[in-house]
Amino acid sequence: MIPRRPGRGTRPRRWHELREKRRRGIFLLPSLLTTGNLFCGFFALILTLEQRYAEAALAIFVAMVMDLLDGRVARLMRATSQFGVEYDSLADVVSFCVAPAFLLYSFALRDLGRPAWFGAFLFVICGALRLARFNVQTGTVDRRYFVGLSTPAAAGVVASTVLLLGSREVTRGLEVAVAVGSYIVALLMVSTFRYWSFKEIDVARRRPVRTLLVVVLAIMIVATHHELFLFVLFTGYAMSGPLRRLIIGRAAVPGPAEARPGDMH
Repeated sequence: MIPRRPGRGTRPRRWHELREKRRRGIFLLPSLLTTGNLFCGFFALILTLEQRYAEAALAIFVAMVMDLLDGRVARLMRATSQFGVEYDSLADVVSFCVAPAFLLYSFALRDLGRPAWFGAFLFVICGALRLARFNVQTGTVDRRYFVGLSTPAAAGVVASTVLLLGSREVTRGLEVAVAVGSYIVALLMVSTFRYWSFKEIDVARRRPVRTLLVVVLAIMIVATHHELFLFVLFTGYAMSGPLRRLIIGRAAVPGPAEARPGDMH
């Protein structure tokens, strides 16, 4: 009987331990990005309390970038999990529902009385309902479209509005217009309008030169007139759902398609 060399039996165990540690690290990275999203939303609340409205709006935009990255990184590393999906939704409630509503109320609505704070709360509750509906419908709707305005896009409308009006005096008429706009955006989140999700577009591979030119042009526009550009971008996207319904009508709902965890809500 040949004696067994010491340590040979422990080698596969060590490789197994190293693999488990690596997998824990992979799952940790998307969660860290989601935590960054949550931190940006909380930081936006603090900046709003200090009346640093433009910086609070920028914090919401950074949260949008974090929210966009966590799902992409999780799928790239094959580290998607139900925990990550639920954690991402909870972070989105803070960053894209509570923080924008509080920013909007403190910036332009607090002098309008009870209808103003009800409008801010309507934004929060509609955003939370939108996230819950998204989680329930995952895997049962066409992933090319969002049903209702996504919460990051709605938060982008609020943040871009604050950036656009940041250097202007907010008059009574402007406050009323912002209040009406907040009601409209809140209702768009729980509507049945379909919004293009841009998930099936692969322009970068088919036309890389044209894509590069578009990206450079967008960067130049953002660098020169970023307040106006962001406002037109997010407001135009918010209105694209109703306009699409008016132009093509209520089209037949496509069959179920796989919706991946971490997609924009």
